[in-house]
Amino acid sequence: MKKAYVFPGQGAQFVGMGKDLYDSNPLAKELFEKANEILGFRITDLMFAGTDEDLRQTKVTQPAVFLHSVIMAKTLGADFTPDMTAGHSLGEFSALVAAGALSFEDGLKLVSARAQAMQKACEKQPSTMAAVLGLDDTKVEEICAAVDGIVVPANYNCPGQLVISGEIEAIQKACDLAKEAGARRALVLSVGGAFHSPLMEPARVELEQAIANTKFATPICPVYQNVNAQPQTDPEVIKQNLIAQLTSPVRWTQTVQNMIADGATSFRELGPGAVLQGLVKKINKEVEAC
Repeated sequence: MKKAYVFPGQGAQFVGMGKDLYDSNPLAKELFEKANEILGFRITDLMFAGTDEDLRQTKVTQPAVFLHSVIMAKTLGADFTPDMTAGHSLGEFSALVAAGALSFEDGLKLVSARAQAMQKACEKQPSTMAAVLGLDDTKVEEICAAVDGIVVPANYNCPGQLVISGEIEAIQKACDLAKEAGARRALVLSVGGAFHSPLMEPARVELEQAIANTKFATPICPVYQNVNAQPQTDPEVIKQNLIAQLTSPVRWTQTVQNMIADGATSFRELGPGAVLQGLVKKINKEVEAC
């Protein structure tokens, strides 16, 4: 029996997230206050009592979700005993900090740099993402390849749920083709840009520099990375995979399947919401997810 800890990405946030931790746990309060100093603004005010609009800003969302996840892991103390970790998109940074590959401070600085770089890339070119439900992954891949313009698979979330990413017109065309092919739904998402697509190249270049200048250590357990869904402990390889992640798809279905193949019998999600628990259960009904 092996324990897997998983960490959510952008989209899991909600107003009030983390307040109970801040109020009840001295270590959590200390880490939240340290984060306010590092970021140069009181992110806790926006997390605990801001508006949905505040939390939807990429520069706020990403550090907020990261902080909630990592501080949950830290407050578990000796009870945090992972055999493996993984995170969805942004959550990969949380997974790496929780597993000791990155310090809390460095992780937060990288997440903040990533959020700002992605925001800039989004502003350069209008772009979006869409969720396609009820088609095989290969069919969605074929549809993307058949459309003129940039549209690519971005998040392999679970069987029958693939998020695509790209230019607005290309996304719209792909959605139309997906519906014609029998998709249950093909829904354009209200996101700021085309995450995990070639349109994030300016952000990848910017983040590459920040990651190159950051010290990574060997994690306490394998971290399964989004780019190839494989377990990794080598700090240099982890860095390269993390850089590639911005313009590559999140292979979440394959990640969970590989973790199960490697012995994971229970998955615990650390962070706001329960999105990943739901995806894990759709990928494999036999494992425990909480």
